[in-house]
Amino acid sequence: MATIKSGSEGLKKAIAWISEQRKDNPEKNVALIAEEANFRFDLNPEESAFVLRFVKDPDS
Repeated sequence: MATIKSGSEGLKKAIAWISEQRKDNPEKNVALIAEEANFRFDLNPEESAFVLRFVKDPDS
């Protein structure tokens, strides 16, 4: 049986993963990190848009 994830569970995991990726790979293109997070954590369009804003904010 498939597990239903909470609407924000995937987003929380994606943000944590993105933060880790940015520390480990500072030279990697942030848009590519965001795109990978979208697929890896099965984000919906609203979450995907938030992730893109998150990676482009220099204070994040």
